[in-house]
Amino acid sequence: MSDDRLTRRQWLRAGGALAGASLVAGCASDGTTGDGTGDATPTDASTDTPAETPTATATGTPTPATPYSVEMAPMGEVTFESVPESWMAYFSTYGDMAVALGRLDGLEALIFTDNWPLELYDALPDVDISFDDVPQLYAEESIDREAFYEFDADVHLFDPNFIQLLDDSWTDGDFREVADNVGPIVGNSIRRRGEDWHDYEYYSLYDAFEKVATVFRERERYEAIRGVHDGMLAEIDSRLPPTGERPTVGLLSVNSDFENGSFYAYPVHDGNGHKQYRDLGMRGAFDDHIEGSYAEWDYEQLVEVDPDALVFQYGLSHVSREEFEARLDAMRKDPLGSQLSAVQDGRLYRGGTSYQGPVVNLLQTEAAARQFYPDEFGEWEGVETLAETDDPLFGRRTVADAINGEI
Repeated sequence: MSDDRLTRRQWLRAGGALAGASLVAGCASDGTTGDGTGDATPTDASTDTPAETPTATATGTPTPATPYSVEMAPMGEVTFESVPESWMAYFSTYGDMAVALGRLDGLEALIFTDNWPLELYDALPDVDISFDDVPQLYAEESIDREAFYEFDADVHLFDPNFIQLLDDSWTDGDFREVADNVGPIVGNSIRRRGEDWHDYEYYSLYDAFEKVATVFRERERYEAIRGVHDGMLAEIDSRLPPTGERPTVGLLSVNSDFENGSFYAYPVHDGNGHKQYRDLGMRGAFDDHIEGSYAEWDYEQLVEVDPDALVFQYGLSHVSREEFEARLDAMRKDPLGSQLSAVQDGRLYRGGTSYQGPVVNLLQTEAAARQFYPDEFGEWEGVETLAETDDPLFGRRTVADAINGEI
């Protein structure tokens, strides 16, 4: 290791000053994948090779000692000599998976620390999630290779092909060197299907989550959260109003140009990024009007479609409540924007991030249920209501206990 490489302490000091860059400006780079349904029967394609002596996970469940392997496209089969203690990730999809498995203490660094919907975690009792001291590796449109050696993580949770979209100076050989000399790479971009570069297998949220659970040997935590998820979807499905009685909902990016009336509009896609909307049987207002993953629309086009409600994607992850309201004021004051039914009826909502892992997805699904169907699931009065509600759609304590290893 060269003498001029930044130490971990230096990275921690510099982390707050690193410039966070968002790939979701309107989502020209809104590339996600996975079928996102979460309904498929769990499968485990990993291959475990137990040694003679069992070890114990954080939940106290004996697991065979190493080596063992996990297989996931695009990296294929990777082998672990021991259960990883330290890790790093790209962003909140796989980061949230590791958090769900009780691995926050092992987090060494993130490609992005910004733009996580951290407010959502406040709805869980005895769960405190913060990235204040976590270094961000993306700065000035590049990712420092040396940092991977400095942090020396036992496993890296990201899709290397997606990382190359951020920094095209990285080569396949660079990733092989990190995997061989530092720690394995496991991950698959599951936010949206249909990217030209993603010509390999896609995974649903829970298929991908199961892979990460196998990496950390945390099957019990995975199954607990999977059970909560499946129970919540069954409850939602039993209470959804008939299709014809559901409101039409338009998806816009909160990163649109509200002042100048230029908006990034989305149809509901089949990746993990819109999983909660599909699970709620959402009637996407723009689905029949947009070909591809997004379009840039003006007020006239919005008024022509005139959705019953508007949900602003990334509203919970990229802006504060005050910043959100400031942007909506521009829409309310616009001569055309003020004509929108959603504006007149006050149905303008902060939407979730499309980079969602299992815990974020649970909370974002409940938020959207209240936004779309307030008569059935209760009025949406802000993210704070997720912690205060007397009628939650899933067991907060069960999820918190899984995260905390109290299963």
